[in-house]
Amino acid sequence: MARTTKTQAVVLRSLRFGEADRVLHLYALDRGRIGAIAKGVRKTKSRFGARLEPLSHVELMLHRGSGELHTVTGVELVRSHHETREDPYRLGVALVGAEAMLRLFAEPEANARAFEALTRFLDLTDGLEARPGRPAHDPLAISFQLKLLWLSGYLPHLESCAECGEAEGLVGYSPQAGGAVCASCANGARRLGASTFAAIEGLLRRPLAEAGEVGVGEREARETLGLVTASYEFHGGFRLRTLS
Repeated sequence: MARTTKTQAVVLRSLRFGEADRVLHLYALDRGRIGAIAKGVRKTKSRFGARLEPLSHVELMLHRGSGELHTVTGVELVRSHHETREDPYRLGVALVGAEAMLRLFAEPEANARAFEALTRFLDLTDGLEARPGRPAHDPLAISFQLKLLWLSGYLPHLESCAECGEAEGLVGYSPQAGGAVCASCANGARRLGASTFAAIEGLLRRPLAEAGEVGVGEREARETLGLVTASYEFHGGFRLRTLS
């Protein structure tokens, strides 16, 4: 089996290592989440350094030795996403999505649909217009996280009460019940308004490019993000630092 392979990947995180190296957290098209070391990229004369910035979509040559980390031996840019990294609002949206990807898809298992969603999300952030409020409340950031929950199998059941099956009068979300709950079953549940349920349905039904066309106001954004965060905590046991 060849030890050097080519793959497309997105750089989700980059950490300094030693005097001139970086350890990269990557999500690759054909192998899922992997780690790699890029040697010497912090040197001013490095050929690879500018191509391996966080959020970059790249084509990599990776060599697998005896350790856990691959070694980057070649890099070609597919999309740099410079426009996103240079704008604070866009960067805030993108970092939420990148961390969600890191935490929800943490295994070296290929998921082409998740990779496609990630690259599409980052393409859209390049042209994103700033909105009032926090970047984490942007419809694109919320839509992407909902779709990742769905792709990872953690999306709550939201079409009827998870306790009694009632389809009308849903008023909240209970991680313990596994989804939405009606007024009769809502003891201790996180409250959600009818407009929030409608916004979630719209964000799930529409492609990422149409997230901004869904009626997501400040209340709907806050409540939907609360549902997403509660799902992370209950199913994965984690919180996103980018949402703090």
